[in-house]
Amino acid sequence: MSTFTLRGPVEKEAKVYANRTVTRRDVTGKELGTVTLEPTIFGLEPNVPVLHQVITAQLAAKRAGTQSTKTRKEVRGGGKKPFNQKGTGGARQGTIRAPHYPGGGIALGPKPRKYIQRTPKKMIRLALFSALSDRAQLNQVLLVDKYSWDTPKTKDAISMLNAFGASGKVLVVLSREDAVAAASFRNLSNVLTIDAGELNAYDVLNADWVVFSDETLLTAKESN
Repeated sequence: MSTFTLRGPVEKEAKVYANRTVTRRDVTGKELGTVTLEPTIFGLEPNVPVLHQVITAQLAAKRAGTQSTKTRKEVRGGGKKPFNQKGTGGARQGTIRAPHYPGGGIALGPKPRKYIQRTPKKMIRLALFSALSDRAQLNQVLLVDKYSWDTPKTKDAISMLNAFGASGKVLVVLSREDAVAAASFRNLSNVLTIDAGELNAYDVLNADWVVFSDETLLTAKESN
């Protein structure tokens, strides 16, 4: 399981806002000014208990839950009583498919089940904002004006990340129109691209850097 870097005191309710800014750049790394991040999204004190509960539920939902073992009644064979009830000096046995026999059924083994946990939408949103606030507090949120590439090239994506100083795991938040950018980043093993509508707390905390564009940067309307 991945390890996360999370700093900040535990708050029961995220009411503490901080104004943070991010440098806006183009794909070559040229600075285009600064942008003030939405404080209700990027300026919270991370709510660690909510983050833990939401991420645990998200990881649980990924489990297939298809593991299955056979009980004594499902194992083939064993329909005949192996030996007489009395007179052998041994304990009575009803079938050779009992759990204590080789090839027998499994006692209390796993069966198919669902691991999904119900999580309120407000908690999911608070967890996402807490994760983004943590990355903003560490100055690990990057902003590009747009992906001005005509054709997909992995070399262009690497040059952009190097110009931004983004090393380690990078999460690139894209819009549905950023097909060229998605194709440029997809061959990089340390980069995960995600649609802006699917952004979640787990992927944010699992990345060292989060890259937004002008189009995908979360604003005040997403906090309501």
